[in-house]
Amino acid sequence: MMDFSQMLINFGAALALGALMGLERELAGKEAGIRTSLMVSGGASLFAMMALVAPRLVAPESSGAALAILANIVVGIGFLGAGIILKTEERVHGLTTAAVVWATAAVGAFAGIGFLEFAATTAVIFAGILYVLRKLGVAEKINTHNVT
Repeated sequence: MMDFSQMLINFGAALALGALMGLERELAGKEAGIRTSLMVSGGASLFAMMALVAPRLVAPESSGAALAILANIVVGIGFLGAGIILKTEERVHGLTTAAVVWATAAVGAFAGIGFLEFAATTAVIFAGILYVLRKLGVAEKINTHNVT
């Protein structure tokens, strides 16, 4: 079973790898760049870790039900995020916002199953990364690139 420090290491690795992949997309002028990729990767890591830790919180005979609920959260929030994304002939808006909504669902699910310290820590990390990247001018280049 993972402890708090291992969860943070895994979360940090997911953020770094997501940012690396997003950097490539941003340099290529694609719609989803660093911020979107690190939010999606970080959120996915939270859901994956949750799937590993959730069974210990419930009776073994109901762990399948807990995992099914988590899976439905991921899918449901994905549909919500899709509704936030707006595509016109020239621009795409809302990708990072949709990624934030999805990652926020992961944080909320962790809080809901009682991992409050980890949920709070990851929420602060996500918010800090978004703030710092915005201040550094690392934002999606959607408004300057045509959507094909």
